[in-house]
Amino acid sequence: MKLTDLRPMLWTEDLNGTIGFYTGTLGFKVDEVNHDWGWASLSRDSTSFMLARPNIHTPYDKIGFTGSFYFNTDDVDGLWAKLNATANICYPIENFAYGMREFAIYDNNGYLLQFGQEIAEDR
Repeated sequence: MKLTDLRPMLWTEDLNGTIGFYTGTLGFKVDEVNHDWGWASLSRDSTSFMLARPNIHTPYDKIGFTGSFYFNTDDVDGLWAKLNATANICYPIENFAYGMREFAIYDNNGYLLQFGQEIAEDR
């Protein structure tokens, strides 16, 4: 038996605002949305995830997540140039000893989004 995909589901209290952040700021597209359920599916390139308002099936106090979402990209500098003036920055772009050039921002819910690219040998 194998796992074939991972599609995180992010909780949000502001479904429309979160859809707007990911489509307007990061260029995702809405694949499907159901306002009655408080749910949406978004994608960009080979990345996809779902959004959902908290529901009665899971205990809920507030939006929270103790990790981050790490996006690999083929042009981290281009993405930084697009986002750095308007995004809520966690840390600016820099090269790390573990071989990645990356930066991090927060989405409208406070989720940490990291974007990275392997550092080329000739850099």
